[in-house]
Parts: sequence; structure tokens; C-alpha cells
Amino acid sequence: MTSTDSAQKAPAKDPWDLPDVSGLVVGVLGGTGPQGKGLAYRLAKAGQKVIIGSRAAERAQAAAAELGHGVEGADNAECARRSDLVIVAVPWDGHGKTLEALREELAGKLVVDCVNPLGFDKKGAYALKPEEGSAAEQAAALLPDSRVTAAFHHLSAVLLQDPEIEEIDTDVMVLGEERADVELVQALAGRVPGMRGVFAGRLRNAHQVESLVANLISVNRRYKAHAGLRVTDV
Repeated sequence: MTSTDSAQKAPAKDPWDLPDVSGLVVGVLGGTGPQGKGLAYRLAKAGQKVIIGSRAAERAQAAAAELGHGVEGADNAECARRSDLVIVAVPWDGHGKTLEALREELAGKLVVDCVNPLGFDKKGAYALKPEEGSAAEQAAALLPDSRVTAAFHHLSAVLLQDPEIEEIDTDVMVLGEERADVELVQALAGRVPGMRGVFAGRLRNAHQVESLVANLISVNRRYKAHAGLRVTDV
């Protein structure tokens, strides 16, 4: 058998064979806001080492003390430096400026952008389209030395922060350019009981994933719910 034949007959990798991420230090920029704080709480409760970042270290430390489970607080730069994987959960209007200021600290890091560019008017929430195409693509443009992925967009901050809720019943759409990076983020999502990370394409497809949050906000308002997503048949 030739080497080519051997390669052709090699079994395909199981897409659910994901790496062990339990030893990674996870930083959450914007960790004092509702979504970032909720993610930090869930990951720390699952046993992940978590550092939350804020522009003011004191504010981050106060939020960390409130969350417990060994969460630490630091200013954004220290949070980025000390973390192996960094989740970006800052408000959209500060997204570009925050990342630009942390380019050096985030170099070589796996960055997970979960920011949703949205506008609001009397008709409700609507999607904004950044010049780069999406928040995730803006992050990739601003952080050329980082490995940028996108995930955790469709999670209810209310459910994430509720200690009475044991499982978060939702899938997490994960986008990225490198399979290994995407699988790390999928595995991280899977650390939270009830949650599953599902590959959803390259970063060029991030806009519609970010935009779907506007639809979920409409669902939640109509039905007084905290809707998430499930992908069927996978």
C-alpha cells in the first residue's frame, strides 16, 4: 500500500473528540458586565480558573469576590497577560478601542469574541454591520498576532448568573479559522453542564450569528423568556 493510499483510508477524526481544557486560565474582558460576569461564574463553577478584567482593577476585584469559586479580578491588561484564552465580552461601542489597546497583551493568545453589534430603537433591537463584516472580524483585524474565534453570543445573562439553575440548556455556535482553536472553544463550552459547542463556520460567517441575537431579544420580549438555541441532528 502506498503512503497516498494509507492517507486516503485513514479514519476521519471524530468531531466530538475534543481536547482537555481544564488546565487553561480563562480571562474575561468585560467581566463586570452581565454577559461576562455570567460566563465567568459558570466556567469557574465548572472548575475553570477564571480572571475577570475591567478598566478598573478595583471594580474587577469586587465583582470577582462576589462571584466566588476562586475567580480573580484585574485590570484588562493584566487579565489578558495572565490568561491562556481570553473571552471578549465588552460593550460594542468600546469593542475596537479596548482590543486596540490590548494588542500586545493579547499577542499569541486564543481570543473568543462574543460581542453582538446591535442598535435599538422604538421597534426593538436590530443588527449593525461593522465595516469589517462583524465584531469577530474586527477583532481579527485589530489583533493580527492573536488567534481569533467567535462564540457565546446567544446566552442569557439572567440564566448564566442564576445560582438556582444547574444546567444551561443551549448550544454555542463556534466560528474560527483553525480547527484546533475552534475545538478548544467547543470544549470550553462543554465544561458548563447542559451546554455544547458546535462548529458553525469560518469568521466570515460571524455576522449572521451575531445578528441572530436581535431575533432572540424579540422572542424573549414576546414570550417573557430567556431563549437560547439548539442545533438538531448533530
